[in-house]
Amino acid sequence: RKGGFKIGQHKVPSNAKIGKLKIVWSRELPAPPSSVTVIKDSANRYFLSFVVEIQPEILPQTDNSVGIDLGIKTFATFSDGTKVDAPKPLKKRIKKLRKLSKSLSHKTKGSKRYEKARVRVAKFHGKLKDTRTDFLHKLSTEIIRENQTVILEV
Repeated sequence: RKGGFKIGQHKVPSNAKIGKLKIVWSRELPAPPSSVTVIKDSANRYFLSFVVEIQPEILPQTDNSVGIDLGIKTFATFSDGTKVDAPKPLKKRIKKLRKLSKSLSHKTKGSKRYEKARVRVAKFHGKLKDTRTDFLHKLSTEIIRENQTVILEV
């Protein structure tokens, strides 16, 4: 127990205001955490952000360099001619968003059903955000691991 929190196997107990939070680990902690920040988003999801001290990983030296042109139709075009399209999660699910938004607009503000509908819309937007963020993290990690120099055209 350190700093008012304790990490169990699947729960972080004794958060003063919240109580026990069930954890779904995205990855193992590399070192014991010195502090934790609890973040709640609009969809009533909780995220725990741990502060840990680590030694930065040194990537192997390469002579590769890449130029990237960010665009509208294609997300990125690399200097070697490779094109990367951004995921369009909203395009596939526009019907669902329309239905959820319409459902929300028919509710009386401040009622329990309004809050339920608001959370449904927030969860929907959260999933879209998660899809986009995942794409960006994976692409940027791949670019950094493969190249020594990255040049962006703005």
